[in-house]
Amino acid sequence: MPVDQSSVVIIIPAWNEQETLPDVVREVREVLPSVDVVVVNDGSTDETSRVAREAGARVLDLPVNLGVGGAMRAGYRFAERRGYRYSVQLDADGQHDPRAVPLLLQPLERGEADVVIGARFAGVGTYTAGLARRATMWVLSTILSRVARTRLTDTTSGFKACNRAAILRFAADYPAEYLGDTIESLVIAARTGLTVRQVGVQMRPRAGGRPSHGPVKAAVFLTRALLAVFVALTRPRSTVRQEAAT
Repeated sequence: MPVDQSSVVIIIPAWNEQETLPDVVREVREVLPSVDVVVVNDGSTDETSRVAREAGARVLDLPVNLGVGGAMRAGYRFAERRGYRYSVQLDADGQHDPRAVPLLLQPLERGEADVVIGARFAGVGTYTAGLARRATMWVLSTILSRVARTRLTDTTSGFKACNRAAILRFAADYPAEYLGDTIESLVIAARTGLTVRQVGVQMRPRAGGRPSHGPVKAAVFLTRALLAVFVALTRPRSTVRQEAAT
């Protein structure tokens, strides 16, 4: 049974994304005409806020740059207060195809998961990464698969759907630190009783910006990622505050 799009909010964290953001918002509005689109302007110094509004999105303006985690925390709090049943995090650089959003929502609607990751390395599409990055992803996926008690192959994906229980959890406690929006948030979800799953999706090339490559950068990334996992695992366990879906 298809998900009622009016119960879904698309949250797009954006920092100085005036070039790519308008096309992303317009595509979402075209593909998913009944969802609400919220851009969290993360202290941008360019015209991100203006172009987002002109493209048809609601905009939450943060006075300073908090990073993706801080921006998403604001987005989840908005979703909690407005009573949305589902939320979907979408990047502002054009990599995430909004046509895949229904695939992420289906396990939530069937009650099979509370958090669903759109995974690049799950047998769908032709997304590739260098050897160093693949090794880094394997280490992180091995650790977090054990924590979440399910097979995860793309633990740093920013393409993520949440149900009401996860929205409530993340509105109350969402890490703003480096990699907190991906790695640490998955640990928090798993350790508070939320079920995490993934679905394979095809990612597109970035419409703007430059990805990092190389063994040195991969090693630094892995070190910082493992530190983020350690910090998350030292957090005390807590329970999800349940609330009837609206």
